[in-house]
Amino acid sequence: MLKFDCLSLFPEMLNGFVSCSIVGRAIQNRLVMVCLHNLRNWATDKHSLTDDSPFGGGSGMVMKPEPIFAAVEALRSEHSKVIFLCPDGEIFDSNMAQELSREEHLILLSGHYEGVDERVREFLVDKEISIGDYILTNGTLASAVLMDAIIRQIPGVLGSGNSLNQDSFNDGLLSFPQYTRPAEFRGMSVPDVLLSGNHAEIAKWRKSQRSLRTRKRRPDLIKE
Repeated sequence: MLKFDCLSLFPEMLNGFVSCSIVGRAIQNRLVMVCLHNLRNWATDKHSLTDDSPFGGGSGMVMKPEPIFAAVEALRSEHSKVIFLCPDGEIFDSNMAQELSREEHLILLSGHYEGVDERVREFLVDKEISIGDYILTNGTLASAVLMDAIIRQIPGVLGSGNSLNQDSFNDGLLSFPQYTRPAEFRGMSVPDVLLSGNHAEIAKWRKSQRSLRTRKRRPDLIKE
C-alpha cells in the first residue's frame, strides 16, 4: 500500500481532499494511506517559527531548514522518497504519475513564501516536481494535484480499469469526445456510430477522434 506523508504549514487545506470522492474511498478501502502533518510541530522555539528573512536581503521569507530536516528524518524509512513541490522542478505528467504510483512511501514537502532553504533541496529532497508553469500561493494545493493523479493509477481505485486506458495522455493522445442521454438535445445529435451498437466501429471512431483532437489541440504531443 502506498503511503503519503504530507508536510505543510497549512495541512488543513487538504482535509476535504482526503475525505471526498475517489481519493476518500481509496483511503477508506485501505488502498492508500494519507497522513497530514503541520511543519510547525517540528519547530523548536517557543513561537514555532518555520521561516526567517533571507540572507543577503530581499523581500519575503524563507522556510528554515531545521523543522524540515527534523520532520523528514522522523518520517523517512529506507523505502521513502522525498518530493519537493516547487515551480522550478521537473514538470509533472501522466508517465510520472504512473511511475510514482509504484512507490511504497512518498513524503511530500510543500513550499511556501519565497521557498525553502537551499540546503533542504541539496541534501534532503530526492525529486523536485512542478505541476505547471505558474505560481501558487503555496505548494499544498500542488501536493493535492500530485496525490490525485498518482492515487487513480493504483489498481482498484477506479471503478473500472478501462477508465485509465481512455484517459487523456494515455499513449500520448488526448481522450475522445463523450456523450450520454438524450441522443438529441436542442437539435444537437450524438454521432450515429455511437448509437449503432457496432463496437468495432465505435472503437475505430474513438481512436480517430483521439488523434484528431490531439493534432488540433496539442500538436506538441504528436511531435513527442
